[in-house]
Amino acid sequence: MRQLIDSLAFNLLLVGYATGNDETKNPVIDGANRAAAALLGYGTHELSGLALEQILAPASLTLCRAALARAGDRESAECFEAELLARYHSFPALVTVSTLPSPRSDFGKALLLIQAIDPANDFLVMRRVIEQSASAMMVTDASGRIVYVNPRFSLLSGYAEAELLGQTPSLLQSGKMSAQDYQDLWRQLTVSGEWQGEICNRHQTGREYWVAESISAIKDSLGNTTHYLAVAEDITGRKTVESALAESEQRFRQMADLSGEWLWEQDPKGYYLYSSIAVEQILGLTPTQIIGKHYTELLTAQDQQAHVDLSSSQQSFHALVNHYRHRDGHPVITESTGLPLLDADGKLVKWRGVDRDITARMQYQNALIESEKRTRLIIESSINAIVIMDADGIVTDWNRRAEQMFGWSAESAIGRRLEHLIIPLRFRAAHRNGMRRFLETGNGTILNRQTEQVALRRDGSEFPVEISVAPLKLGDSYIFSGFIHDISGRKAAERQIRQAQVELAVAQNELKIAQQIQAGLSPAAPLKTGEFEITGVCLPADKVGGDYFDYFYRDGGRLDIVIADVSGHSIGPALFMVETRSAIRMKSSTEAGPEAVLSALNRFLFNDLNRADYFLTLFYLQVDPERRQLHFANAGHPPPLLFNRHSRQFTELDADGLIVGLRQDVCFERKSVELAEGDLIVLYTDGLVEAENAELGFFGLDRVKSEIAANADLPPQAIIDGLFGCLRRFCGSEKFADDITVLVFKWH
Repeated sequence: MRQLIDSLAFNLLLVGYATGNDETKNPVIDGANRAAAALLGYGTHELSGLALEQILAPASLTLCRAALARAGDRESAECFEAELLARYHSFPALVTVSTLPSPRSDFGKALLLIQAIDPANDFLVMRRVIEQSASAMMVTDASGRIVYVNPRFSLLSGYAEAELLGQTPSLLQSGKMSAQDYQDLWRQLTVSGEWQGEICNRHQTGREYWVAESISAIKDSLGNTTHYLAVAEDITGRKTVESALAESEQRFRQMADLSGEWLWEQDPKGYYLYSSIAVEQILGLTPTQIIGKHYTELLTAQDQQAHVDLSSSQQSFHALVNHYRHRDGHPVITESTGLPLLDADGKLVKWRGVDRDITARMQYQNALIESEKRTRLIIESSINAIVIMDADGIVTDWNRRAEQMFGWSAESAIGRRLEHLIIPLRFRAAHRNGMRRFLETGNGTILNRQTEQVALRRDGSEFPVEISVAPLKLGDSYIFSGFIHDISGRKAAERQIRQAQVELAVAQNELKIAQQIQAGLSPAAPLKTGEFEITGVCLPADKVGGDYFDYFYRDGGRLDIVIADVSGHSIGPALFMVETRSAIRMKSSTEAGPEAVLSALNRFLFNDLNRADYFLTLFYLQVDPERRQLHFANAGHPPPLLFNRHSRQFTELDADGLIVGLRQDVCFERKSVELAEGDLIVLYTDGLVEAENAELGFFGLDRVKSEIAANADLPPQAIIDGLFGCLRRFCGSEKFADDITVLVFKWH
C-alpha cells in the first residue's frame, strides 16, 4: 500500500488529529508520498511527525482545522484554497480533505490531497468566478435535484449548502406562483433549453423575495441534458419600488376623483389623455366624453380664438380664466393652471393641469361692482380682512377685519400706499415689480390664486397670512381686491401636529425595535427527544415585556434551562435581556455549574443594572440526561414546581441566592435532585400567580398546581394551553397587567 501511494503522482499527506475535547491540539503529519515531499522541498522522512502548522500559513491552518472538525459530519471530501509553506518558498494550492477510518474515538486520520494552483488554470479561475460571483447560482441534475449552490445563493435564500443539496427547487416556492406557471417553465425549458423570468421565492426565515432568473440546460457531447444551471439576481427592491409606484399612481387617481377640482392631462397637441370625475360636476360631461377631445372644443368661441396657441407654446400658465358652456347650456368660468412636462431633451411629452370652477366667484365680483351697498355689507361682515387698492398701490377700501388684523384704522389706511402698511420691508421691491409687470403684460404671479405670505402689523410684528388677490379692470385701469386670512393659529397647530407625528414615529420605532429584540431571545421551537420534551410560552403584558426564557444544549449533552424576569417593560428591559442571554450563552461553553453561571452573570450585569435602576430575577436549571439528575441555582426567582406523577406530589425547587443587580458579590447555592420517570417541571414568572380578576383576587399557586396535576399526562404545550385557558377564565380577559412566562419540562 505504501509503495502504491508513493508511486502516485498525486501529492498526498497523511494527517493525524485529535477529536472531541482535544481538538485544540495541532494536527501532525504522519506520512507523505514522494510527490508531496518533493513539492514541499522535504524528504519523506523529514515530513513525518512535523506539525501541520509548519507547512500551512496561519489562515490556511484555521481553514484546515475547521474542515477536520466537520469531517465526521460530511459524506464527501471538503476542499479549500490554502497558502502552503514549502522549505524555501510559499505557493497557493487547492487542498482536499478526506477522512479515513480510525480505530480510536479520540483521534482521527485524514488524507490531504494538495494541488498547486496555476494562475493560468481555467478551471480554477472559473471556480473562483462562480464562488465569488455576485449572482446566485444553482445547479440541478436532470431530475431537478440540487447538486450545487454558490455562496451567493445561500446568502440569498438563507439556506446553507448542506440544507439545499439533494432537495428540489420547490423547497423555495412561496406559493405566489401557480402550478401552471411552473409547468409552463419546465415545458419551455424542455423544448428550448432556456427559460427567463421573475419568480417569487420564500427565504429560510419565511419572508418572500423576488428574483430575475435565467435557467439553461447543460448537455453532454451527445446532446443529452445532464444538468440545469439557474442564475438569479435579487430584484426584491425593484419590485418594492414598482409596487410603491403603482400604489402612488392609484392614490393620485383616488385623490383626483375625490377632489372638487378638475384635474386633467393632455398630449403635446392639446388632446385630453386623462380627466378626473370633477369635470362631470363642472361641465356636465363624463371623463369618457372628455378623453380624446381637443381642449378648444369645450371653450366658448371667444376663448377658442384667444387660447388656440396655448398647447404649442410649451410655457406654463397660471390663473388663466376660461369660459365654457355647461352641457345644460349655462355659462361656466374656470381658473386654469397648466404645466408642460418635458423629457431630457426638452421635448414636450404632455401637459398636466387643473381647472377650478370660479363661476360663482366671478358672478359675485360682478355683483359687488353693480351694488356698492351689497359690497359694503359683505366686506364689513367678512371674517377675512378685505383690502382694495388701485393700480398705483393706494388703498381705497379697508374693512373692519383689516383694522383688527393690522392695527390701522380705515381712516388711517385709506389713501396710503399698501406696501407701507402691511408688507415687510424686504418684500416691497418684489411687490412693486409684480405690480409693474402685471400692468405692462397682464401677467401676475400671485393674482387669482390663494397663496401664503408674511404680513406686517402696525406695531412692527410679522405673522403668516393666506391671501388671494383678484384684479378687476375698470375702464382703462385696474383695481385689486385682496382677501386676507390670519393663519397664525393654523400654522402653530401644524407645527404641533408635525412635532406630535415625529414623537409618535420615534415611539413606534422604539417599540418595534424592542419587539424585534425580544422576539429573537426565546427558542423558536420546542425541544423533543426520546428522553424528554420541553417548550415555553411568553405572554407580554404590553407590546414589549420584561420576561425571558431559553433552553439549549451544552457540552456533554446536558440541557440548560433559564427563566428570568427584568423589572419594568419597554426597550430597557429588552436590552438587558439581550445582554443576559449573550452572557449566559457565552458562559455555557464552559463546564460551569448553575451557581457559577449566576455568580458570573451577577458580576457582569451589576454595574449596568445599578446605573439603570433595574434588577433581575433568574432561575438556572441544568439537566444531566445520562445521570438522570437536575442541578439548579436561584437568583430570587419564584421556585419551579417538580410534580411526581406517581406520588402526585409537588416539590418546589428553591436554592439560596439574591436578585441579580442588588449586590456585586453574591454566593449562590447549588442543589441537585434525581429525576424519576414521568417527572414534570413547571417554571414560571410571578405574573402567573399574581394575575388578578375583577374581585382583586390572585390566581395563586394552588390553582397553578391543580391545573398542572389535572393535565400532567398531556404534552407540555397542551399543559401550557390548559394553564393559560384557566387563567383567562379566572381573569375574564385576554390581557394581563404583568408579563407571564411558563416553561414545561417533561421527563419520559
